[in-house]
Amino acid sequence: MRYRTLGRTGIKVSPYALGAMMFGASIGNPDHDDSVRIIHRALDAGINFIDTADAYSRGESEEIVGKALEGRRDDVVLATKVHLPMGDDPNHRGNSRRWIMTAVENSLRRLRTDHIDLYQIHRPDPDTDIEETLSAMSDLIHSGKVRVIGSSTMPASEIVEAQWVAERRGLARFRTEQPTYSILNRGIEAEVLPTAQRYGMGTLVWSPLAKGMLTGRVRKGRQTDLRRAAMFTSLNDERRLDAVEKLVPLAAEAGLPMTHLAMAFVIAHPGVTSALLGPRTMAHLDDLLAGVDVTLTDEILDRIDEIVPPGTDIGAPDQSAYLPPAVQRPALRRRPAGERSAA
Repeated sequence: MRYRTLGRTGIKVSPYALGAMMFGASIGNPDHDDSVRIIHRALDAGINFIDTADAYSRGESEEIVGKALEGRRDDVVLATKVHLPMGDDPNHRGNSRRWIMTAVENSLRRLRTDHIDLYQIHRPDPDTDIEETLSAMSDLIHSGKVRVIGSSTMPASEIVEAQWVAERRGLARFRTEQPTYSILNRGIEAEVLPTAQRYGMGTLVWSPLAKGMLTGRVRKGRQTDLRRAAMFTSLNDERRLDAVEKLVPLAAEAGLPMTHLAMAFVIAHPGVTSALLGPRTMAHLDDLLAGVDVTLTDEILDRIDEIVPPGTDIGAPDQSAYLPPAVQRPALRRRPAGERSAA
């Protein structure tokens, strides 16, 4: 396994990182011992970067990761996140200082560690001033509980704003960004990845298999055994399915499984530091690990560009990605009815 530098932090991480969202009973593997074995298999294969979040199975994922890292903690770059709801209380979520200071202690306890290598804001929070968030995160760095901080799914404009605020106020700045990126979701190539590169930020991309659409298990006109197909409309989008039907023969021509084509594509971008694997079973992990030495030629990458143009997202947006309020709320993009005409 080759290693890359995480932005300008000096931290060396594997190009494949282990995402722990599928560990825990809520949406993934309920067997803790099996999940621990999967984590150990990833570490033995050379993966040294693990990403989880407090909200994954309401803390259960962090508990599993903490159990798996006993005796191996110093060899792992450990990342987790804060923001998503952790209960019904309206203050047990978001990016406020009040919640961050509480959430980090809970994560440290579940992870059985005294520090987090990368602490990330899981989503932007329009209700919280970014200075408030960065100030709290800076204090965590000064206390030694966190080494570096990062963002996730931030639009390029908000990445820039956060960098400026950090510089003006003398605060710690986000050193990483975690966006969604795959052959079917290339929108970040236009602004997010260039912006991250400009500020020397590392990028940890999620959903490189497009929620399973790039596994070969989701095909046009066929039944799929993928459980999430009933949950996410993007998996049934005609334009995305059409793109998959063009990628399947391309992968076959290259002599590659679809999963290997998809993973090799995302880590080939110079702005991508690591791509998250999200296995639920040992078989899922072993399949992905078998593709670590795949290198895509310029010809294959050109063919992918013809199927999905650079800098574009195909079809319906990923429902797990962040949508800014101006897109989510009709009232923010519609004048009152009496003011909409020109006369």
